[in-house]
Amino acid sequence: ELQLVQSGGGSVQAGGSLTLNCSASGFGIGAADMGWYRQVPGKDCELVSTITENGVTEYGDSVKGRVSVSKDRDKNTLYLQMNTLRPEDTAVYYCAADLGTAVVPVSPCNIVGPYEYNYWGQGTQVTVSS
Repeated sequence: ELQLVQSGGGSVQAGGSLTLNCSASGFGIGAADMGWYRQVPGKDCELVSTITENGVTEYGDSVKGRVSVSKDRDKNTLYLQMNTLRPEDTAVYYCAADLGTAVVPVSPCNIVGPYEYNYWGQGTQVTVSS
């Protein structure tokens, strides 16, 4: 089935690095706009990064210069490389895919444009300790 399965979360010390993975099945990520978002319980999701079908990237202000998003089309996997992590980066991180279809997802985040995400990963916890 079409799904996104995340891995790579965990606990790190402040200043450390972590790579998150988002493995897609049932569709090719090369044909999708993809995104990373993070959420603290009781709070709205925050944009981390997006990458278009054509590889154009955007980053949220809070993570600019510290994270990098990429696609491995051969492995059909989306990555988020995070460096110089801070305690305020602690959150549940979600990946998402916009396939341009009419599928309405069970979404952990309320996202208003420009993307209409059809699929979300299950989320993975990132904890950064001081």
